[in-house]
Amino acid sequence: MVKWLLRVLPFLYMALIWGLSSMPADAVVELPDLAVDRFIKESMHLIEFGILYVLLVLAALTAGKLTPGVNILLASFACFYGILDEIHQSFVPYRSATVIDAVKDITGVAVCWYFISRALFYGRFKRLGDSLLLLRRL
Repeated sequence: MVKWLLRVLPFLYMALIWGLSSMPADAVVELPDLAVDRFIKESMHLIEFGILYVLLVLAALTAGKLTPGVNILLASFACFYGILDEIHQSFVPYRSATVIDAVKDITGVAVCWYFISRALFYGRFKRLGDSLLLLRRL
């Protein structure tokens, strides 16, 4: 059951991203302090697609299919989806899309990719690597 949930979760998360990107920026939450609201929402770019990449890695690990090449492919897919999301937002009224937002999306994926690839394939970050490898046994 957990294995299948981890395999479906990236697709559900992608649908959530798409759905939220289809709404105005203040449709879900708007903080009273506009500067704080903007800071938090801009910061989300750094983690939103990093989370997508991690979910893709977890799904691949449950299938026992994660190699260094597949890992790069998953990171590239998460980056591509971030760029696609920015393009999508450019067509949504009251939303904007900028190159710097796409760079933030890619940066979030790159940071997660660094830690996961080093943990799984280079023996660094032992606790992280051991935790991730537990998923292969599901």
